[in-house]
Amino acid sequence: MAADDELKRDEAGAGQAPFVVSYPCSACGGQGVVAGQPCAACQGTGVGRFYHGTKADLRPGDLIEPGHVPNFGRGDRAITWVYLTGTLDAAVWGAELSLGEGRGRVYVVEPTGPIVDDPNLTDKKFPGNPTRSFRTQQPLRVVGECTTWRGHPPEQLQAMKDNVERARAQGIEPID
Repeated sequence: MAADDELKRDEAGAGQAPFVVSYPCSACGGQGVVAGQPCAACQGTGVGRFYHGTKADLRPGDLIEPGHVPNFGRGDRAITWVYLTGTLDAAVWGAELSLGEGRGRVYVVEPTGPIVDDPNLTDKKFPGNPTRSFRTQQPLRVVGECTTWRGHPPEQLQAMKDNVERARAQGIEPID
């Protein structure tokens, strides 16, 4: 895993430049391709470090797996996917908006299997993949925790919570 000072550098910039991939893949330089083929190191994403925002209290080595209560949407179902992002800002949103008790947490994670674009935040709802958001049906391994990230301003967070609640009231649920 990266040294703690690298995590601190990432965390210090959270919220200032939303949706910037903080660590481009070292194998492809963030391009997602090597010699005209999808980069095997980052699964063609160009992302060198992935994050997961939640309220769950986890430790390095723990697995984040499908089959649990979701962070978003109806809590009366089990998730079939787990989610990850290449931007610290998107992970901070996940930590702040996730259901459950306790404080939000942002973890550095590594996928243990194939990943695909998250249709909740990509072309199904928004053009491209500005948040570098992905999902997988395989576990994510917790590598470390970002502990000094800054949350969004209270009015911005409340506006997002209001938008999430409005969508829920309209029956809009995450795409599974």
